[in-house]
Amino acid sequence: MFGLYDIVKFLFSFFLIMPIVTLIHLSGHIFFVTIFGGVEKKIVIGCGNKLFSFWNMEVRKYYFWNGACEFKGLKHDNRLTNMFIYLGGSIFNLVTMLIVYSLVYQKILESSVIWYQFIYFSFYIMFFSLFPMYFSDGSPSDGKAAELALRNKLEDKVTDDLFMKKIEDEDNCK
Repeated sequence: MFGLYDIVKFLFSFFLIMPIVTLIHLSGHIFFVTIFGGVEKKIVIGCGNKLFSFWNMEVRKYYFWNGACEFKGLKHDNRLTNMFIYLGGSIFNLVTMLIVYSLVYQKILESSVIWYQFIYFSFYIMFFSLFPMYFSDGSPSDGKAAELALRNKLEDKVTDDLFMKKIEDEDNCK
């Protein structure tokens, strides 16, 4: 049955493991943005009011709930590079899942609920990120955005967790 120990495990997973998995996912997007020449990059963990920030990362009050990446422009901006940016979060989730699984399998890491839940939440985020759909706000999932980018039908570089800020014209800055 479901006992007190299970509630503690759930809270630990929800408030610690889930934000770590989210950070890994967002780092995957930023990794590919960096490779393809994006500037003014920022990772936002959570939602709500800003608690603190360091480097190019902002942590918000509800740090365990979602996250986002922001950047301006790309030096290499084409269908293929955009596809890698959209899939970057899931690629990072998959790679870390495989690393953790292989370390547990080789008995380098001790098999525990922590690693099981890490793999579970990584798969959860990866699955729903890749599922090709539109969210209620009209933004595409990463999988849908990658599909649209490959078909050259993506108008804005915006998904549920990725946002490209517009670069203002020099004339508008006067």
